[in-house]
This record gives sequence, C-alpha cells and structure tokens, in this order.
Amino acid sequence: MAEVLLASDAMPDGEPIVPVRAVTTADWSALSETLPPDARAAATLAGFKGAAGELVLVPSAEGTVGQALFGLGEGREAMAVRGLAARLPAGLYRIEADLALGDAAWLERATLAWAMGAYRFDRYKQKPAAAAARLVAPDGVDAVRASALAGAWALVRDMVNTPAGDMGPAEIEALVREAGQAHGATVSVVEGEALDAAGYPAVRAVGRAAVPTRAPRMIELAWTGAAGSDAPLVALVGKGVVFDTGGLDIKPSAGMRLMKKDMGGAAHALGLASAIMALDLPIRLVLLIPAVENAIAGDAMRPGDVLASRKGLSIEVGNTDAEGRLILADALARAAELEPDLTVDLATLTGAARVALGPQVIPFYTDDDTLAGELAEAARTVEDPLWRMPLWAPYAAALDSDVADIKNDPDAWAQAGSVTAALFLQRFAPRGSWVHFDIFAWNPRGRPGWPAGAETQAVRAILAVLERRFRRST
Repeated sequence: MAEVLLASDAMPDGEPIVPVRAVTTADWSALSETLPPDARAAATLAGFKGAAGELVLVPSAEGTVGQALFGLGEGREAMAVRGLAARLPAGLYRIEADLALGDAAWLERATLAWAMGAYRFDRYKQKPAAAAARLVAPDGVDAVRASALAGAWALVRDMVNTPAGDMGPAEIEALVREAGQAHGATVSVVEGEALDAAGYPAVRAVGRAAVPTRAPRMIELAWTGAAGSDAPLVALVGKGVVFDTGGLDIKPSAGMRLMKKDMGGAAHALGLASAIMALDLPIRLVLLIPAVENAIAGDAMRPGDVLASRKGLSIEVGNTDAEGRLILADALARAAELEPDLTVDLATLTGAARVALGPQVIPFYTDDDTLAGELAEAARTVEDPLWRMPLWAPYAAALDSDVADIKNDPDAWAQAGSVTAALFLQRFAPRGSWVHFDIFAWNPRGRPGWPAGAETQAVRAILAVLERRFRRST
C-alpha cells in the first residue's frame, strides 16, 4: 500500500515536502504567471501546457526536486493523479490545495488516487523494493479517513493478487475474522459437511471436491456500529471461488491462468465492509462470503446433477463452470432471511460482461431506479466507472429447466450471458433494493498508476452511495 502520512510529526526530521501543482490546460496560463522565474523557465523549456499526464520537475537550488507541475488536461479527473507516484523520485510530496482545483472532496479523491497508483504487490519478491514517493495528506483532507480507505482498497488487491495456494477458503476466513476483531464484529462460519445441515447445499456441492484443508465454508460477519440496533441493515455478498478449474467442464489452460482472481467478489465485499466499519457508518452490516474451490475429484458435481438450494428451489447443473451463481444463490437466500434495507453482491461472474464493456467499465443490475441513479452519479463523481445493464425479463425463459426449477446455464438463444446470470441471481435475491455487480477485478494492461494485476472496482462508488444515503438519513 502506498504511504499516506498523517501529520507533520510523522515525517522524517528535516525531510523537505515537495509541492505538486496540478493544473488543467484552461488554468495553466493564469497559474504560470504566479510561478517563480525558475519554475516558469522549466515549464517553458519542457513545453508544459497542462495537458493530461504532463509532468515537469523543477529543481531546487540544492539540486533536488523543488516542485512538480502536473497536467490534468481539459478535465479535472482526480484519478489522473494515480500515475504520479510511479513517475516521481523518492521523497515527500503534497498536492497544493489552492492550485489543485480547490475543494477538499477533489483533494481526497486525488489522495486516494495517489495511494491506488503507488500500490505494488511484492509479497514474493526477494529483492527489496526501491524507495518510493510518499504523499503528505493535503490541507483539508482527513488523513485518517484517507489512510483507512487506501488500506481497504489495498486489501482487496492483495487478496486478488495472492496465488490460490496461499488464498484458500481458510485464508479468506482468517481475514474476515481479523477485520471483525478489529471493529468489534461477530463472525460465524459453517464448514464442510455441516453446510448441508445448515442449509447451504449449493455451497457444499460446488466445494466438496476440494481437499479437506480447503473445505468449502459459509462465512458470515455481523456488525452494529454506533447507530445501534435500529439502524438500517446493509447486506454485502461476495463470490469467494478461490480457484476455478471449471470442474468437470474443465477450463482450457488459458482460461484457468487467472482463476486465482475468481474470489475477487469476496475480496471486494470484505474491503468495502472494512471501509464501512472503519468509517463507522450509521448502519448495521452483514457480510456473507461463500468460500469454495471448484476442484475436480471423484465427488465433484456433474453436468446434469440437480442441486438443492437454501431457498428451496432446485437447480439443474448444466455446466459446472457456472458455479459462482450457485454459491451466490445460497448466500443471497441467507441475506433475504435477514430482510436487509439494501443488498449488494459483487462477483467475477461472467466473461460476457467483459465482452459487453471491457475490463474497465463495470456493469451493474438492479430494478431499483433510484439506486441506479445514485450509483451512476457516484460513479461520475468519484471516477469509478459503472454502467447500468438491463434485467431483461424475456431472457429469464432461457433459465427454464425440464427437470428442475431453474438451471445454471442459459439456453444459447438468449446470448446475453451477463444479463442471464443476473436474472438467475434475482430469483434468490432479497425482496427490496438489490444490486449485482459483475466485476473483473483485474488490470490486463500495466501502465503508470495502473499496474497489471488486481484492481479495485465499483466499491468507491458503492461507498459514496452508502455515505450519502445513510448519513443524510440520520
């Protein structure tokens, strides 16, 4: 995780703080007139105009970096700052408030962008990481809050980046317990054969072929903040398939290569839950993670099997590689029993979502128009790209089964694989406000600020909606 220093007393004695002046092309002319001659000369020599991504380092009299000029282009996107930390030499930096487009909300987004862009996953590297640029929280930014959010988003990426051999169901359980202990939440777990008796037969069926040390489990965290037991209840559900072979409908090697990230929904749900608890939002929270490995063994579920589910609906398994929706079915049914005011599920569910929108824009599904509008607005504000997709009811017929109440592989005529997956989940989701995110959780292409590997998606927008909706109501 990138370091965001909290206060001047946390800084190394005598280490200078280098100002970073972020500017749009429209504001550059006026700003340039306020710069000292050396900075203006450096900008002129570099041809700096404030274009997106432009960076000029202005030397000090001592030969170090005296200040930095950074271009934001024609917009004021805070996420542009993600690319800065990887391009600056080691040292302490601060984004100047009066020259960074003003308000504290923008500066907080820029601070988080810095932290996200400076993230590196080096758990398995023997060579020590080189000294990095560090950010001092700008004036007007709650540095404790920024650090808590940066830590939550880094947790998501650490979990997704970790190979499946070191991030199994037990490791996910341990991380949930750690978060629960840190925030005074209670955690309960049902594991292995006990899942059937406890009413999670689909979770058990998907994960039963794994070795005993990686037995399937249903993890439930419950938290009540300072608002007390009468506060609204929010349910977070995350798909926790720690590795997906495809089961007996085995994936080809190319399709299996990144399946360590198939627990990305669980990671995102836990990261979001950690942020909610750290910020003490005035809600009650339940986090539900079905954690399994979709392995291959003699007792693996088979194509054509009919599974029971917590809701009582029977499910025909047409394809063992469509296992994520099976475990989410039981988890969503459990959420429904708690009658939440809002239910959010996150899952690396379909390749069809990537065909539709690519790796950077995340589709979401809900029949709550008010919630959809709030999410769309938040996505724009916090620069966390989302796109509403339709729960197109006529496609639900593609899920009809000849032998069961529903099947997990839709008929080919419907084609829209992400839509039909959402329609499957809708059959099990709580009544009331529910939204499903078909995330990718990955950067397939590395670039400054966006290293190849795990990516945190949708949770910043979700958190913004929760803060606005529930802060306002108290």
